[in-house]
Amino acid sequence: MNITLNGETQQRSPTTADLAASANSDVFPEVVDTNADRPKRRENLAPLFSEGAAGDFRARWSIVQQGFVDDPKNAVRQGDELVAQVIKSLAETFANQRAALEGEQGSTEDLRLALRRYRSFFDRLLSI
Repeated sequence: MNITLNGETQQRSPTTADLAASANSDVFPEVVDTNADRPKRRENLAPLFSEGAAGDFRARWSIVQQGFVDDPKNAVRQGDELVAQVIKSLAETFANQRAALEGEQGSTEDLRLALRRYRSFFDRLLSI
């Protein structure tokens, strides 16, 4: 990712701050847990990443975590960058899925499955 700071372009990995800055913060309301008293619904949640991608992210996290002992500051920076990469990858996955469905005029079943996946992800985000 190219970042321009003080007129100088630098190459570096995106951070969670970069992702947050790229969003319009005015559209995000204050988070209030209106479901605190509701029982949690259990369902089979669709995987958000392929097994290979999830395994790669976990392996990279393990390396970050192991590096904490020798260089805590660098480990935190790397952890932030890895989280940003996971978020970016997830956003790209949903964007590609949406583009494919819109381009093909997906069947009702394809659209139902897509909406189910969105609901699963939405529920996960709100339960964190």
